[in-house]
Amino acid sequence: MLSRWSASFTVTKGKSSTQEATGQAVSTANPPTGKRLKKTPEKKTGNKDCKADIAFLIDGSFNIGQRRFNLQKNFVGKVALMLGIGTEGPHVGLVQASEHPKIEFYLKNFTSAKDVLFAIKEVGFRGGNSNTGKALKHTAQKFFTVDAGVRKGIPKVVVVFIDGWPSDDIEEAGIVAREFGVNVFIVSVAKPIPEELGMVQDVTFVDKAVCRNNGFFSYHMPNWFGTTKYVKPLVQKLCTHEQMMCSKTCYNSVNIAFLIDGSSSVGDSNFRLMLEFVSNIAKTFEISDIGAKIAAVQFTYDQRTEFSFTDYSTKEDVLAVIRNIRYMSGGTATGDAISFTVRNVFGLIRESPNKNFLVIVTDGQSYDDVQGPAAAAHDAGITIFSVGVAWAPLDDLKDMASKPKESHAFFTREFTGLEPIVSDVIRGICRDFLESQQ
Repeated sequence: MLSRWSASFTVTKGKSSTQEATGQAVSTANPPTGKRLKKTPEKKTGNKDCKADIAFLIDGSFNIGQRRFNLQKNFVGKVALMLGIGTEGPHVGLVQASEHPKIEFYLKNFTSAKDVLFAIKEVGFRGGNSNTGKALKHTAQKFFTVDAGVRKGIPKVVVVFIDGWPSDDIEEAGIVAREFGVNVFIVSVAKPIPEELGMVQDVTFVDKAVCRNNGFFSYHMPNWFGTTKYVKPLVQKLCTHEQMMCSKTCYNSVNIAFLIDGSSSVGDSNFRLMLEFVSNIAKTFEISDIGAKIAAVQFTYDQRTEFSFTDYSTKEDVLAVIRNIRYMSGGTATGDAISFTVRNVFGLIRESPNKNFLVIVTDGQSYDDVQGPAAAAHDAGITIFSVGVAWAPLDDLKDMASKPKESHAFFTREFTGLEPIVSDVIRGICRDFLESQQ
């Protein structure tokens, strides 16, 4: 069985095996024999119904040993083959967890199953402790970069193979992966037997590391023998992109509108500090046509939409337009401005799957009622953060803010005090987003 499978890995005879993780696929063309060479075949598009960027994080520790390591590689090869790798299908890479993690090859290195199988076959066993947590963190941070071949809007997936149990803490790595929008699957093989449990740092390590502890992201195989029947069900999971709960993060799945006070009491230089505050929040998010969206409205007694959610889809454009907002000067009607924004800004994106946030920045008492319009906004599913400066009354700020009020309403005496509030608002948006996903 094993020899037959590994034989099916060989691509052509007599090939040099110096292939490195740089991604130079070894040429499979035969030397010229006087005949005209065939054209290189078209790149396969692959399985378009399975869109995913997948890292296989394999166990290369002394725990698994050389023999089972090879069985593990065979299994990963079968999964890779069934996925339907291709230019428009899934892309895969491989990381080996041992004492120190090693990225064996990246997503961009190979887009054909044949090349991937050859690259898997070439991976050597490293040995050492099974520092799976360290390897998972490294994968989340270093493997999934645009330079390494990550595609926009495609789920990022790590399939972590653990033989026995990890020798380090995996919980923190799971948190980091979720923050980076990576969907973690754990394939556990040979779970610890009762006598071994005393050696395991955390017996619930699978639940702590997976994207969601709902059963979908964990997968168990009793051992490395006869694993063929486990290939298809795992592939089906990896191709179910609507189940990839962790692709959505607070950074790429929110709509944030800023309601900016342009009244006379603010003054030109303080107005610039307000715009800087808005920019510093906006630039944290992954703004794109399929990601986070930003809008801004300035208000006095009147309201002016500076730009709406659909006007700009790059961070550069959004930040440029915020910098160029002209100061209006006038009175303060915050209630009217909230109603205007709910109707004319959020009203245009009713179909959006993103979570909606409104950040209000004001320096004074509103001449109209704020409580009614804010309650209507809350009812429409919009979370409000109110940020007051100088003469803004605390009662108004609390009336506008979403619950719990103390984490959604902020106040500073000076405009220079806006800067430290930036991180509070970003953290608040991420916390509210995560709670809405549970």
